[in-house]
Amino acid sequence: MKLLVTGGAGFIGSNFIRHWLSRHPQDDIRNLDRLTYAGNRANLSDVDGGGRYALLEGDICDGRAVAEAMDGCEAVVHFAAETHVDRSITDPAAFLRTNLEGTGQLLAQAHQRKVPRFLHVSTDEVYGPAPEGVAFRETDPLTPTSPYAASKAGADLLAQAYFRTYRLPVIVARPTNNFGPFQFPEKLIPLFITNAMADAALPVYGDGLQRRNWLFVEDTCRALELLLEQGEPGGVYNIGTASECANLDMTHAILRALGKPETLIRRVADRPGHDRRYAVDCRRLQALGWKPRATFTEALTATVRWYQANQPWWQPLKERLREDSYHWLDRSAGTSAPGAVRASR
Repeated sequence: MKLLVTGGAGFIGSNFIRHWLSRHPQDDIRNLDRLTYAGNRANLSDVDGGGRYALLEGDICDGRAVAEAMDGCEAVVHFAAETHVDRSITDPAAFLRTNLEGTGQLLAQAHQRKVPRFLHVSTDEVYGPAPEGVAFRETDPLTPTSPYAASKAGADLLAQAYFRTYRLPVIVARPTNNFGPFQFPEKLIPLFITNAMADAALPVYGDGLQRRNWLFVEDTCRALELLLEQGEPGGVYNIGTASECANLDMTHAILRALGKPETLIRRVADRPGHDRRYAVDCRRLQALGWKPRATFTEALTATVRWYQANQPWWQPLKERLREDSYHWLDRSAGTSAPGAVRASR
């Protein structure tokens, strides 16, 4: 089978490509990626040149690029998106373009070519904040808070409309917060790991009591593989865990894993519209036989060790991020320590 993966040079996309190629030795993958700041050729250097993987540099908003990339493909796995919440607050237009217009181009081309399978990768943030004691189900209304989440919710609805109107076999996956190897170091866990390794400040939003489900990226890749193979066309599936962790507790866990002092924690003003809690009900996916394999402690330990062992991968990204962060963080609410970068989610 030939797959088109969009945004495969990013975090979850690159992990998925590596996972799929190892599990399906007869399949080939084309990776359509614009290689923005968060896309990195090095994420897939170990599979590049093997004949079964090809990187096509292009924009999902470009209909011609999408048509050429999708030609002859039997499945599409759509990761490509702008995902950093803070950036969406300062520059919503970029998120509307990529997440809505780009998804629309992919769906239109898939419909024209009668692609047999289209897996749209979304986020649990489309539901908005979860009240205490509530875990959102796939049938619950979408009440996104940030421009990022709103753009993803719009893309979800567009994907479902293509199923209802054109019977395009679309499946929507809504993963919770992911972490693991190759995650760009503007997100909370890799940012805090790499900052702590350098004895730099760990900027925690507000009181740090925002709670999230955290899922190891390898478990997400297994879930996406299962959905591509067995998911019901037109179906929506949450991907997450039952355990919750406050951002401040996560910060303490990272410091303990690295043997660093809590004095590195730096409180910064909370961001506008910061959701206090996310939680999703995953029984629909579990009914297909999926459950997380890695415990939170095992996954965090493995992630810390990966960043310790791969400094040549992330150090240039941190330098680039520092240069970029000043012009967009200066416009966000609150202040941060000099040279610090805010963490998403």
